[in-house]
Amino acid sequence: MKKLLTSVVVAGLLVSGSMAADTKTNNVSKNAVVKAEKKAESTQLIKEAIRAIQYTQDALIYLNNKKNDKAKESLKKAVGELAVVLNSPNAPYLLPVDVQINAYQFVGDVKKIKALTTEAKDLLKENKIPQAREILNTLRSEIVIKTVNLPLATYPAALNLAIKYINEGKIKEAKDVLAMALSTLVEVDNVIPIPLIKAQALVEEASKIVAKDKKQALRYLEEAKHQLVIGEALGYTSTSDTTYKMLKDAISKLESEINKGHKTGSIFSDLIAKLKEFKEKAISVIHK
Repeated sequence: MKKLLTSVVVAGLLVSGSMAADTKTNNVSKNAVVKAEKKAESTQLIKEAIRAIQYTQDALIYLNNKKNDKAKESLKKAVGELAVVLNSPNAPYLLPVDVQINAYQFVGDVKKIKALTTEAKDLLKENKIPQAREILNTLRSEIVIKTVNLPLATYPAALNLAIKYINEGKIKEAKDVLAMALSTLVEVDNVIPIPLIKAQALVEEASKIVAKDKKQALRYLEEAKHQLVIGEALGYTSTSDTTYKMLKDAISKLESEINKGHKTGSIFSDLIAKLKEFKEKAISVIHK
């Protein structure tokens, strides 16, 4: 198994408010996405699980070549690898064995999002589903972390059953069990909205520089609000009690306090905490 490189797909053609922002603001947003991608790429793959899958594949090849003893030997190695994980404290139910990260960034404003959404709805009414799908696929700004996992609860049992069948001379049954075990790998997609990543990073950066560069801090906060507008328009929701309106209102209040020259340390801390919670509860987990 190997970790695949990130691919970035840019959707849309119009220049957004984000693109019109100053260089420093754009760099904060860009770096926030890069950091999120790097964090995703650091997903810890379980080496024992990867080796267990490799041994299982080897066993199936051996069985197809009528090398039953070698197949049984490979399966025992696979069981041994998983035993290491099973005996470790807090062993996860799903063991990551491969990961792929894709980033999709929508470049456009809210007006463009609404126009494309309306166009997609009209196409659906006309049952032009493929054309609508093409448009809907552009209406996304997210990092998708696709992880392939080995289910620890069922995989070792399948290996032991295959060994039992080999001992009994039931080679076809052993091959069927192994093929089924390899097909039970679970794919999980974690979808992280990029506008929320950017908004959090911009507010955090504003908090660091507000004392020495008030104007730039205010630019960061204005762009953070813009990103929240984009995130809401693209339909990213959160299970947090906090809402988009509450976050935008909190940023506006913060801007007002900065302009008045008031202390903002606690206000920043509270807003950053709410943004982080909102983002984390907006992450979609999709099992396939």
